[in-house]
Amino acid sequence: MSHTSGCQLYLVYLRDAETALDPSEFDGMRQLDAGLFLIQSDESRSRVYHAVKHATGAEKLLVAPLADDPKFKGMEAGALKWLRQLDQT
Repeated sequence: MSHTSGCQLYLVYLRDAETALDPSEFDGMRQLDAGLFLIQSDESRSRVYHAVKHATGAEKLLVAPLADDPKFKGMEAGALKWLRQLDQT
């Protein structure tokens, strides 16, 4: 993984949100599936968690740092292309 220096890739899962998470509100975010997102950020896991929690009011929320790019299939159109473009930065 060769993402922008100082940035971490996080896997975000949320359910029962009061407000839908809008990827355009977070730089470096891509929706993979319903309630499943990737976020590239130079913020700490705690800051990402609290930003998503505040933005959505989700009842169930998981934010986990990834050590490497995830493998996936059948996610939202363009998700794999987005991840590959991160690798080129």
